[in-house]
Amino acid sequence: MINLQINNQPIQARPGQTILQAAAENGITIPTLCYHKDLSPVGSCRMCVVEVEKWRGQPAACTTEVAEGMSVHTESPAVVQTRRTVLELLLQNYFESGAASTLDPQRNELLHWAAEYGARFPLADSRQPRYAVDSDPNPFVRVDLNKCILCTRCVRACGEVQGRFVWGVGYRGAEAKIIAGTDTTMLEARCESCGACVAYCPTGALDNKMSTGLGQPDKLVTTTCTYCGVGCQFDLNVKDGKIIRVTSNPNAPVNGMHLCVKGRYGYDFVHHPDRLTDPQVRRYLLEKQPKPTPIEPEHSRLNPLWDWVTVDWETAIEITAHKLAKTRDSWGGDSIGVLTSAKCLNEENYLMNKFTRQVLGTNNLDHCARL
Repeated sequence: MINLQINNQPIQARPGQTILQAAAENGITIPTLCYHKDLSPVGSCRMCVVEVEKWRGQPAACTTEVAEGMSVHTESPAVVQTRRTVLELLLQNYFESGAASTLDPQRNELLHWAAEYGARFPLADSRQPRYAVDSDPNPFVRVDLNKCILCTRCVRACGEVQGRFVWGVGYRGAEAKIIAGTDTTMLEARCESCGACVAYCPTGALDNKMSTGLGQPDKLVTTTCTYCGVGCQFDLNVKDGKIIRVTSNPNAPVNGMHLCVKGRYGYDFVHHPDRLTDPQVRRYLLEKQPKPTPIEPEHSRLNPLWDWVTVDWETAIEITAHKLAKTRDSWGGDSIGVLTSAKCLNEENYLMNKFTRQVLGTNNLDHCARL
C-alpha cells in the first residue's frame, strides 16, 4: 500500500490508483466532467485539478497516479479559482435552447458544479445558439450541440461500452464539435440507437426524444428488462402512473450502465391499449362444449362459442394442461410443438426444455431468439 495525505488526511492507496480513485474510496469528492468510472480517463476538462506539495502546476487527479509521501490539496484557493475559470469558459459556449429537456436539472453536471463554485453565466441577451436544436433524425436520440462541452464521454461510451465507434470529434479549434461518422447522421454512421451516449452525457446535449416535454418523474422503479434472458436492470421513470423514460442503473449487476435499444426505448408497450394483462380462452373451452364448426373470420362473431373470455390464471392453466394431455395421449407427443420465448429467463427456457422432452415426450422444441 502507498501512504499519502489528501487535505491533511492520512490515507492508503493501492499501487496504480489515481488521486481521484484514492480520494473517492476515502469519501473525498473531487469534481469531474470528462471523467466517468466506466470509461478511460482523458484529463481534458481540467475540473479535477489538484495541488500537490512540491509539484509544479496543478495535475489532473483522474490521470495522476498516487506516490509514496504525496500530499494533495483538493480545495485550495488556487484550485478553486482554476475550476471556476474552467466552468466560466465552458459556459461561454453552453446555450439552453428553451426546448424542454428530459435531463433532471440536478443531474446536469455542468450546471451543478457551476452553482457549486459560483461560476458566472454569460449575459443571455448577447448570445445565440451555434447549432440547430434536435439536429439529427435519429428516432430516439435528441442532439443539441449547443449544450456540448466536448468532454468526449459519448465518444468513449460508444467505442468502449457499445463498440460501435459512431461518435468522434471533428474540425479544429473553436469549430471543433462532436460528429457522427464523417459528419453524417447517426444512422448513416451505423448507430444502433442503444442510448449509451445519452446515458453518459453530463449536460443533456444528447437526450431521449421520446421523453422530451414530459417533465421530471415522480419516482424511480428499479426493474428487470423483459426482452431477453440476460436479466439487465434499469430504472423506470414514472410520472402520473406512466413510464416517461428509462435510465441506466449503474448498480445493475449484469449490465451496469449498458442497455440495448429495446431495453432503453421499447417501453411503450406497457401502456398500449391492446396489451393483454389477463389470460383469455375461447368460450367453448370454458363451457366444455364441442369445438364449433370452423367459420369464416368475418362471421366469427355470429357464434358466441368462439368469443374470447377473460379468466384467472388457474383456469387458463387447467384448460391448457387438459388439452395438452389429451392431445398427447390421443395422438402421441410428436403431435405437439413447443415454441419458447426470448423474453423468458434462461432458467425458464430450461424448464420448458425439460417439460417438452420429458413430460410431453417430443423433441419439437424451438426458441424465438431472433434479436
